[in-house]
Amino acid sequence: MQVLQLIDSLHAGGAERVAVNYANALASRVEKSFLCATRAEGLLKQSVLKEVHYLFLNKKSSLDFRAIRKLNRFVKTNNITIIHAHASSFFIATIIKILNPKQVLIWHEHYGNRDQTSSVNKFILKLCSFFFSSIITVNKALKVRSEDKLLTKNVHVLANYPQINPTLKLTTLHGETGKRLVCLANLRPDKDHINLLHAFNEVYKLQPNWSLHLVGHFYEDDYYRSIKSFIIERHLEKQVFIYGSCADVSNILSQSTMGVLSSKSEGLPVALLEYGLAELPVIATNVGDCNKVISNNEEGLLVEPINHKVLAEALLTYINDLDLRTKVAKNLYLKVTSTFSEAKVMESLIEIYKAHQK
Repeated sequence: MQVLQLIDSLHAGGAERVAVNYANALASRVEKSFLCATRAEGLLKQSVLKEVHYLFLNKKSSLDFRAIRKLNRFVKTNNITIIHAHASSFFIATIIKILNPKQVLIWHEHYGNRDQTSSVNKFILKLCSFFFSSIITVNKALKVRSEDKLLTKNVHVLANYPQINPTLKLTTLHGETGKRLVCLANLRPDKDHINLLHAFNEVYKLQPNWSLHLVGHFYEDDYYRSIKSFIIERHLEKQVFIYGSCADVSNILSQSTMGVLSSKSEGLPVALLEYGLAELPVIATNVGDCNKVISNNEEGLLVEPINHKVLAEALLTYINDLDLRTKVAKNLYLKVTSTFSEAKVMESLIEIYKAHQK
């Protein structure tokens, strides 16, 4: 069994972390493990184990024939038997499948907001799904949607799991120790940082010593500019800090006091699991499978999305109760380490792979 994880970039996002985690974990479990970034490299490249065979395509467009030839040659030369394509890398993976009809192609659906993509993208995905051997989704809702909208018969649910490097220490957070809120999420509209900023603005009026730290990849686009404008207009420059992509997640979380996610949509966010592994108290919006991680108030707080007032109230509840924060952080740590483990996920993943090699 020789397996290739295919992902568009190695920026520090959820799907990207899963692809790297899988490639690393499989390195000791299958004959050979491969990883290919199609469009861009990023901070996660330094997390790839030396045992993983790595390729960067530097693909410039959807139909970049040079990149297609390069990937096809790589697949044939290395006798890769399974291509595991994550998120939007399904298109080039489908082309390779068409060129090599016996190739096993598995697509991994990570995004809870797939319904909000354009009709053209949905149509292309549906056509490509005819060539998928299986689909893996991160929650049951995405499984149901894939079964309903796509042409693949075999659809599985496989939970994410956290994997962080405690030895890497690069980032020093601003703000006062013991009073830092952290949000691990790439700066995209579906992560709804604006909702979080509105909530934090309410918190700041009552707790001016607390700070908010936004960690995640961003582009110089309208969404990023709206975040920057909000911070400047509310005079929060000394309370809200943007760091961009950071490789030392464990180090950042060790300096943080509380984890927060304010997304409009999710699959099963890796960040939520990383918060739990770091023993942080967590507040998140009740979207996707966040309720599978935080299943009751003993493990954290879930609030409705797109409602900054309830988010602010939840943040203040934890800010004002250290004992409660300590208790829920410990409970969430136990939940994450017992339920969302690498060993369990790898066992299930390899069974899915084996089913297509019989």
